[in-house]
Amino acid sequence: MPQMSPLMWFSLFIMFSIVLIMFNQMNFFSFKPKILENKSKMEIESKKLNWKW
Repeated sequence: MPQMSPLMWFSLFIMFSIVLIMFNQMNFFSFKPKILENKSKMEIESKKLNWKW
């Protein structure tokens, strides 16, 4: 089995890096977050606690 030259390894690395970056960008930009239309859901509900020392 012939050995790969360093230039071939480098080109293989570049190719896989480009594929990885493109795959991540496609996943990132294809995601659409759900927009909450109700304002009351966006507010954080907090309970007031009365501490008795």
